[in-house]
Amino acid sequence: QLQLVESGGGLVQPGGSLRLSCTFSGFSWDYVAIGWFRQAPGKEREGISCINNDGDRTSYADSVKGRFTISRDNAKKTVYLQMNNLKPEDTAVYSCAHSRYYTQSMCTSDKNFASWGQGTQVTVSS
Repeated sequence: QLQLVESGGGLVQPGGSLRLSCTFSGFSWDYVAIGWFRQAPGKEREGISCINNDGDRTSYADSVKGRFTISRDNAKKTVYLQMNNLKPEDTAVYSCAHSRYYTQSMCTSDKNFASWGQGTQVTVSS
């Protein structure tokens, strides 16, 4: 059974850092591209970063470029999202999702992803 589990969310002050993890399991195929999305109350879901299976291709939304870094450890079946210099507008539920392919523009639509985790809350507030 496909499963993605996010962890690492929490409350952090503006300017602080958090590292989110997305651990995946139950995949019967080899190619696992992962995207991180977020959704704030009253707003649409936003794709913020994606990574291909090998970890050598990544993409970022303009809103997080230069502050967030996506990476992966396939031996641990985990994708990370390092978030630095957090701002109050980064407050949202962060979810990871799986795709069996990667394109550089795939993060622009959640329709490119088939399986989703439950999400983890990130709150940036003083």
